[in-house]
Amino acid sequence: MPKNIKKQNLPTKTCPTCQLPFTWRKKWEKSWNDVKYCSEKCKRNKTKTA
Repeated sequence: MPKNIKKQNLPTKTCPTCQLPFTWRKKWEKSWNDVKYCSEKCKRNKTKTA
């Protein structure tokens, strides 16, 4: 991820569990392509809602 990108220009994805958009975070820098869920709660509840 290049430096000096404004927050409104960060990449976003939609969580398959809650259907809400979430944006790129620094802690996901190395694994952004593998991130599917916006939170641990959604990851745990994936079978209940999906």
